[in-house]
Amino acid sequence: MKVMGIVFSSDADLGDLTDKRTMASIPYGGRYRLVDFALSNLSCAGVRHVGIVARHNFQSLMNHIGDGEEWGLELSEGGMEFLTPYASSNVHTYRGKLESLYSAMDFLEFGGDNELVVMMDASILCNIDLNKVLNSHVASGKDVTVVTKAGVADGKRMLDLAIKLDDKGEVEDMVVDYAATADYLASMDIFVTSKTWLMDRVKELIAHNRFHMDRDLVLGGWQRGRVSLNVFRFDGVVMYNDSTEEYFANSMALIDKDVRHDLFGRNHPVYTKVRDRVPTYYGENCQVSGCIVADGCMLGGNAKSSVLFRQVEIAPDAEVENCVIMNDSVVGKGAQLKNVILDKEVTVTPGARLFGTAKNPIIVKRGETV
Repeated sequence: MKVMGIVFSSDADLGDLTDKRTMASIPYGGRYRLVDFALSNLSCAGVRHVGIVARHNFQSLMNHIGDGEEWGLELSEGGMEFLTPYASSNVHTYRGKLESLYSAMDFLEFGGDNELVVMMDASILCNIDLNKVLNSHVASGKDVTVVTKAGVADGKRMLDLAIKLDDKGEVEDMVVDYAATADYLASMDIFVTSKTWLMDRVKELIAHNRFHMDRDLVLGGWQRGRVSLNVFRFDGVVMYNDSTEEYFANSMALIDKDVRHDLFGRNHPVYTKVRDRVPTYYGENCQVSGCIVADGCMLGGNAKSSVLFRQVEIAPDAEVENCVIMNDSVVGKGAQLKNVILDKEVTVTPGARLFGTAKNPIIVKRGETV
């Protein structure tokens, strides 16, 4: 069973965090990017032919992935490829995932002898054994397998796709872009199907002016009796990053060791670009508690319940609480920060005071001084 993978960089708007980078390249967890989880899931399942679909602001993503060595992928035809608009077609904006697949049809057509395709969204984080998903798909004999998570639907949260099963485990109902109730399973935007079947359906749907994976391919096909669906239920930690609030909450959740263990060690390691730095320096009077701390930091002040990326500096008498501070940022002497996200290379001047809330954290753009 030979498998190829496609990773979509979500178009979700996270304000200043996605102003100059695509969603997949947002830093996470002190040393990772969101895309690392999808690439690691595919790599550890033995998938070596991977296409990365990015619509805009993808330079930082390309810089991060480089030649793909860290994930055991090779940046070349037949290995890993960036499927960007200018590189794959004359379509510069995608109206949906099906259109992005249509513009990358060459990648699918010349995908060697791969039989199956795994499609994932980089904005949804999990550590999943894709071999179990692939085996479930083959055993089911269905057209499409969708990976789902219970406990996400609550009647309030808008879901891209939600599925209700009957007593026999078959699909009873399906909704898109709807706040489904708790008896529905939320899609994790992981789909498995055969390459030939997918290519045929994409060409057909695009010809009928239909562009969306969830609404047109899955829901529409199921309603017309043309798509049979297998549902795989995942029981591990899943992190959706559809908003700044969710990204901030998911970053803070890493402080819980059970969440960390599940997300980073449940099935396999999570790989990322290697950047070796000196060990973090802890000053004589600093106090650090409940934090994720990367290497290369200089900590002279106090930090509590925060995520500190590489080479962060916190000066003496500074106070940092419930914050995400990205690479090479400096918090000046006596500054006070709470519920703040500092993008890369931010300078907080001595004595500055920044106070956000968990639902509305303050975001400081990359390279700014406040």
